[in-house]
Amino acid sequence: MRLDYTKASPGGVKAFGSVYGYVMQSGLDDVLVELVYLRVSQINGCAYCLDMHTRDLAKKGVKLEKLALVQAWHEAGALFSDREKAALAWAESVTRVADTHVPDDVFQAAAAVFSEKELADLTMAISLMNAFNRLAISFRRAPEAALALKD
Repeated sequence: MRLDYTKASPGGVKAFGSVYGYVMQSGLDDVLVELVYLRVSQINGCAYCLDMHTRDLAKKGVKLEKLALVQAWHEAGALFSDREKAALAWAESVTRVADTHVPDDVFQAAAAVFSEKELADLTMAISLMNAFNRLAISFRRAPEAALALKD
């Protein structure tokens, strides 16, 4: 690890933790939020977060087949619900905002299945995961799976 940001900036980590706590009590389904966290982490290539969210989803009972197809959800048919599909599409567009500028059709698809509050909260969750990914990638935070090999 280049730098332990949790020790270097505990107040900043605590502030992010507050946002995480808000999202988890916002009323959004926790599996849906974790699927979004996983997809955002796949796009950003964050090994630490990929490892963590895959483990968290498995603990919540999400089947391996679904976990394996998160990055290809467009082609997974009924494996993902309409809300999950809209959330994943929204997460992809918001995460790639510099390229997509979050087009109206993606917004309209998300707004069709989420209330305004839910969509705002979902966007906060996506933004938070993008921030966590940038911290973990920038400072080379190792995934639990890699650390387990050192023992």
